[in-house]
Amino acid sequence: MVVPSLHCMNNTVANGGVDQELTTDNQHSMASGGSSMDNRRKSKSSVKSEKKTLKVESEDTHPVERRSSARIQKLKSEKASSVYRLEESPNSRPEQCSRKKTKVYQRRKAHTHEGSEEVVGEAVSPTEGSSEAMDSDCVENGESTNPVLMEVAANGIVNDVSTTNVVEKSVYAKVKETLRTFNKYYLHFVQKGDSPEKDGKQGSRRPDLKAISKMMETNAILYPEKRFGPIPGVDVGHQFFSRAEMVAVGFHSHWLNGIDYMGQSYNRREYSGYTFPLAVAIVLSGQYEDDLDNSEDVVYTGQGGNNLLGNKRQVQDQVMERGNLALKNCMEQCVPVRVIRGHKSANSYVGKVYTYDGLYKVVQYWAEKGVSGFTVFKYRLKRLEGQPILTTNQVQYARGRVPNSISEIRGLVCEDISGGQEDIPIPATNLVDDPPFAPTGFTYCNSIKVSKSVKLPSNAIGCNCKGTCTDPRTCSCAMLNGSDFPYVHRDGGRLIEAKDVVFECGPKCGCGPGCLNRTSQRGLKYRLEVFRTPKKGWAVRSWDYIPSGAPICEYKGILMRTDELDNVSDNNYIFDIDCLQTMRGLDGRERRFRDVSMPTSTDDQKSESVPEFCIDAGSTGNVARFINHSCEPNLFVQCVLSSHHDAKLARVMLFAADNIPPLQELTYDYGYTLDSVMGPDGKIKQMLCFCGAADCRKRLL
Repeated sequence: MVVPSLHCMNNTVANGGVDQELTTDNQHSMASGGSSMDNRRKSKSSVKSEKKTLKVESEDTHPVERRSSARIQKLKSEKASSVYRLEESPNSRPEQCSRKKTKVYQRRKAHTHEGSEEVVGEAVSPTEGSSEAMDSDCVENGESTNPVLMEVAANGIVNDVSTTNVVEKSVYAKVKETLRTFNKYYLHFVQKGDSPEKDGKQGSRRPDLKAISKMMETNAILYPEKRFGPIPGVDVGHQFFSRAEMVAVGFHSHWLNGIDYMGQSYNRREYSGYTFPLAVAIVLSGQYEDDLDNSEDVVYTGQGGNNLLGNKRQVQDQVMERGNLALKNCMEQCVPVRVIRGHKSANSYVGKVYTYDGLYKVVQYWAEKGVSGFTVFKYRLKRLEGQPILTTNQVQYARGRVPNSISEIRGLVCEDISGGQEDIPIPATNLVDDPPFAPTGFTYCNSIKVSKSVKLPSNAIGCNCKGTCTDPRTCSCAMLNGSDFPYVHRDGGRLIEAKDVVFECGPKCGCGPGCLNRTSQRGLKYRLEVFRTPKKGWAVRSWDYIPSGAPICEYKGILMRTDELDNVSDNNYIFDIDCLQTMRGLDGRERRFRDVSMPTSTDDQKSESVPEFCIDAGSTGNVARFINHSCEPNLFVQCVLSSHHDAKLARVMLFAADNIPPLQELTYDYGYTLDSVMGPDGKIKQMLCFCGAADCRKRLL
């Protein structure tokens, strides 16, 4: 197999040929409002032209169909409807198919992504059906020429697509939501610790423990009652960024002790056949000098007599009580124990990441003199069979191993899609296509290009801070954010929570580039990779741990007016800037935390329902154009204002919604409403979703 040149083709694609076909892959249209974490407005092209079905020579796979914004979707649908009417009435004059621009644009929430499948027919509802890859041919009038789609329809997949908005959240979504709540509280307490209190004292030194206390006060712990066996929503391989995160979920209820157990208080009806205490989980993290970990065969040192907060040496004999007795009882009653392993990670504020490695059974215990000469209890645990493979042996991941150099990258088709424009190279890999090819059909840019029709506002008056902004009580930019900074210093700057808009320091501010309130202006800080997927075209992942609230990248392209798009309706990388619409909660958008001081303008009324500006990344864009949709995303979109305060022209940033481990695909929710797009024949268009999330809505349209 001949591998193409590693030099990416970043020039605008020529008409026709292989490059033209490649532009149909992974095309995006977005908007910057908020649904849950963000309300994206994406949709799929309603008409599939011949040039979209071009294939790479010798390639017999179906090309991934392109996506387009709701506005472009409406434009195409109306154009097709006009043509349809003309065909039905040959004597009609061309003027009869004209339309008013003011009636074309109707913003609705919906969900689309690269691997979606389009279905046109009567209004139907989604189901749990098959997510097998299928061709994206249309089903018209309830009939399909695509045998795969015909089989799907026959099995009730298309005609039984449920209204998933009323379905209860999955256990996985509940775990994710709980961890987001913990991280929000954690970052709030970090912020208090960074800033002096009114009496001059410093804030909390343990924001993680403060966050746990807050969650207990508000009954936000997901599983407050202890239980043995697996925990719903936490699979083998799940990684926690701290012991406190495990407490928040109820996976292991103590932030320091290694053994978590159920005491005598659990000796009630549902557990009447057991002898307590019973261990439910243990943490292996090198806290005891006598531990021995051989992966599937563990020798675990009991609890007590250890200087946990000092040199970790044994200082007295252990006693057969509490956790020690609980492990002994587990052996005698054949009760399995959850095992979590901690390994070093510079990206965790505690210096470790904790991975759940499955259920183990206690097969033996004994007492002996330890390394320091004191009596310790030892427990031999063996991993239960039939579980997924171990994901930690030092630092190993279920998704693969992070490369240490370019030479270790499998399927490399481009060493750097940015062509050196980013401080950190962005390689592209393709292990799907044969022969493999690189992403093409666009010119990479690391700055926003401004259309001639757009006049940027003058720079806003900045703060008078010197060096870096430190006191939110005197910084005018902090006052716009609700009298506090939106970021904390941890991990190079993290956004505490999603807001209507974030005001950063700009060109006229007295502070320098190292100011905390310029966090999103520093470019890429994580090693990203663009990779080819079997069903979703191109996608993006990170080689690094990314903490929640960390900036990922800005969506970049050409800043232009939305009304300029009428003549370029085949462009499917449009990201509408609907910051104002989100702030007002228009058209189903979910409003965010609103503690901001938004400057008002009479011109804002013009954009009451229609975003006036957008970012076009069709011919010119950055790595953000390759990020896919998920119904359970790990990123969110945030409007940011820095050089000016016009929300209609806000910068569009992507931030981490969760703590993201290496090699996990980066995604966000495109945010459409089901049954919101009509085909040229007046029937509702539908599109299947293949994001693979536990709570996948099964449909994007």
